[in-house]
Amino acid sequence: MSWRIVVISKRAKLDLQLGKMVVRSDEVTKIVLSEISTIMIESTAVSITASLIAELAKRKVKVIFCDEKRNPSCELVNYYGSHDTSNKVRKQIIWKQQTKEAVWTEIVTEKIRKQKELLELLGRKESALLSDYLKEIVWNDGTNREGHAAKVYFNALFGLDFTRTEDSLINAALNYGYSILMSAFAREIVASGYLTQIGIFHDNMFNQFNLASDLMEPFRILVDREVLMMPLEAFEHQEKMRLVDILNHEVWIDGKLQYVNNAIKIYCKSVFDALNGEDSALIRFYRIEL
Repeated sequence: MSWRIVVISKRAKLDLQLGKMVVRSDEVTKIVLSEISTIMIESTAVSITASLIAELAKRKVKVIFCDEKRNPSCELVNYYGSHDTSNKVRKQIIWKQQTKEAVWTEIVTEKIRKQKELLELLGRKESALLSDYLKEIVWNDGTNREGHAAKVYFNALFGLDFTRTEDSLINAALNYGYSILMSAFAREIVASGYLTQIGIFHDNMFNQFNLASDLMEPFRILVDREVLMMPLEAFEHQEKMRLVDILNHEVWIDGKLQYVNNAIKIYCKSVFDALNGEDSALIRFYRIEL
């Protein structure tokens, strides 16, 4: 099982040699491809061979490319993530609206529940309001408890003056962490044979990752908690690597302790089982020891 997250942060040449990725920089490093789950190319001074790109795609390794500011800008996405992609896509297109709404209701409920639990851990009185929102959630979150909860939650975490639209170090860190999560979910969706563009709730024609945006919601708290613990006097390489490393944190899911990367795989499979089996009770959410 792949598990390593490789970050290339300075000038290097990457190529393929006998099932290994060779990193030629100040020193030459060889990494077995079967161990790699994600590669983040943080520097624009990195060159990569076509043969390596093709092999990484074949092995379903997520490759994230960053811009000149070292922020994620694009990624490698397979045309065919699974041997039965055509069959999976046919199923995805005809997922019943009622089932999609049932699954979305479960996802939103879990997201707010995890936000509430973090606020409780921090001793913030606003957790009581989120408890009320949990009781008020209706089918498909028709009254937008998610939006109301988000405002209360972020103000409780980062102060009453905080907004998600302002230009700040906190938002830069949150956005960076969410982009890492988004990439991990997109990788798993494609590897499972589904299209990232067709969501169950998100339906933006300009969003290539509607389904990833749907499924990642309960995992956002992992980023929020990490950002909250950062001093954030600056947002540089060290802070970014802390956020990338979230994928190596451990959570409980389906009765076992798993890395977040593996938990995403288990969770996504359970959501697809729920959608195809028309039973939202099949979804397996993770939990953390707060």
